[in-house]
Amino acid sequence: MAPLSRSEQQEAAWALLMRAAQAGDARCYEQLLRAVTPFVRNLTRRYCRDQDLAEDVVQDVLLTVHRIRHTWDPQRPFSPWLASIAARRGIDRIRRASRIARHEVSDELAVETFATPATNNDSGALQAIETIEPLLAALPERQRLALEAVKIRGLSVAQAAGESGQSVAAVKVNVHRAVKALRKLVGAADGQ
Repeated sequence: MAPLSRSEQQEAAWALLMRAAQAGDARCYEQLLRAVTPFVRNLTRRYCRDQDLAEDVVQDVLLTVHRIRHTWDPQRPFSPWLASIAARRGIDRIRRASRIARHEVSDELAVETFATPATNNDSGALQAIETIEPLLAALPERQRLALEAVKIRGLSVAQAAGESGQSVAAVKVNVHRAVKALRKLVGAADGQ
């Protein structure tokens, strides 16, 4: 029988650590995360050329692994499971960045503050926040949480679903209903 290659040895070691982590061994779990981080970093650089963005994706991958580690089947190879998560998080990050780039413009002066407190308090952004907060508070909780996750924080519908415990379809419906309700609330506030 031929000796195991380096990648086969690595796969076996990671799978062993993951099995122990799934059994509740925190020390093995920490060793696993430290061992896979360079591998994940190399994978994310395929999707993200920007080093800071790549590091954000690495953190997303590690958090996803933490959240769904129970889904790994010990009868299956570990590396492809991990690589699939890394690919999805990398693609999600690219999509989010392109969505933001399409709809937002960087304005360095927009975040400028002034020495006079009254000048800062009369800004349009603060007035907008003061206007929108009561409207958001008027929404049912599931609609408000879905809207904040998808439209304000920029999460994908799948990420919002995973975070809230709702199905993807429920998040979509709640966002739609929240937007519709906000339109009615804004119309009522304007006297229409």
